[in-house]
Amino acid sequence: MITVIAIVTDGLVYAAWLFVVAIGLTLIFGVMKILNVAHGAFYAFGAYAAATAIGLYFDRGWPVVGGYLAVATAAIAIGLVMGYILERVFLRRVYGKDEVVVVLITYALFLILEDVLILIWGTDGRSAYQPYVEAGSFIVGGLPLSVYDIGLVGFAGLLAIAASYTIKKTTFGRLLTAVIYDRETAAAFGVDVSQIYTVTFLVGAVLGALGGALTAPKISVTPGLGVEVIVLAFAVVAIGGMGSMEGALVGALIVGLFRAGAVHLIPQLELFSIYAVMALVLVFRPQGLFSRAQPRKI
Repeated sequence: MITVIAIVTDGLVYAAWLFVVAIGLTLIFGVMKILNVAHGAFYAFGAYAAATAIGLYFDRGWPVVGGYLAVATAAIAIGLVMGYILERVFLRRVYGKDEVVVVLITYALFLILEDVLILIWGTDGRSAYQPYVEAGSFIVGGLPLSVYDIGLVGFAGLLAIAASYTIKKTTFGRLLTAVIYDRETAAAFGVDVSQIYTVTFLVGAVLGALGGALTAPKISVTPGLGVEVIVLAFAVVAIGGMGSMEGALVGALIVGLFRAGAVHLIPQLELFSIYAVMALVLVFRPQGLFSRAQPRKI
């Protein structure tokens, strides 16, 4: 029984983390049709910015609650700055270009930002464990659960609800939907597509950075952590369907639970289980679980 509880809780925590990272990636693709490899850099910079902010904050002995605010502030700030620079300086010049060209540009940006990150923070690892430790833990079925991890699951749930409400119930969401379905027609009816793109990219960048910032207290922050996460985020988005919010949520849950099951039952198959699920889904649903099949363009 304790193994089942461990698989479910670990799977939900892992899925929550994946969803926070992947929702920004799928949002940018859904609206802008950009497969943004640089999303991994947003995650890495968010983690480093949060680790730095946590260190500066807790070294001064300030109240613990403010430490969580420091994490969120660092992520939002670094996401807005990076997203604005990348969208304005690089991506705005290639809107409407071939998708392969755009992917290559974001891949180049990702590699450049990996080196920029090392220039800023160096190659040494950083730890920012205080928010995780200070949150404490409790026992369920004989299994200790971290309050920080449960809070991460709750945050992911609120994020999913907020995203769904924004898309379906707000004016911005309706404008976003119009641009997703037909950019040219939306522009003809007076929608400022360029502004929609900028806002979408900034939101996606902040979500990517937030994913890294929320992970920083749980890991040792080291160079290269953006590489692993971008591959996992692509797996989640591919399973759920490119550009689908619901798909990102379901894809994250599938990957999280399968990975947790493998870790607790057959640890050697941890990575295999993730990509085996992705391959199985794509064999029967090449467009992912929640995307409609698109007519092939010749």
